[in-house]
Amino acid sequence: MKQITLLLVCVLSINLLADTTKGKAVFAANCAICHTTNGGNALGPDMNMVSYTRKKQEIFNYAKDPYKYYKEFGYKANAMPTLPLEEQELKDVADYISSIQPFKKWMKKK
Repeated sequence: MKQITLLLVCVLSINLLADTTKGKAVFAANCAICHTTNGGNALGPDMNMVSYTRKKQEIFNYAKDPYKYYKEFGYKANAMPTLPLEEQELKDVADYISSIQPFKKWMKKK
C-alpha cells in the first residue's frame, strides 16, 4: 500500500512540475520584462508577493483581463496590457505564479 501511495505522489508531482515548467516559460516570454519572481525592482509587482496574497483563479482572471480586474486588486489604474495568450497559456502561467509561494496569506489562522 505504501508503494502505491508513493508512486501516486511521484506521478502527481511530475504532472505538477510539467505544468509549472510550461507556465514558467510563458512567464519568461511574456511577463518577466515587467515582473520579478523573488524581489528586485520592476515596473509591476513581484510575483512572490502576488502568489502569497492571491488565489490562482484571481491570478488567472487578472492575467486574462487586467482592465476588468485592476480595481479588485486595489490598483488605482491599470498599467498591464492584455497579453495575446491562449487560454491554456493563461492557466499555465497562473499555475506557475501560484506555485512560487507555497504559503498563502489566506492560510493564516485568525
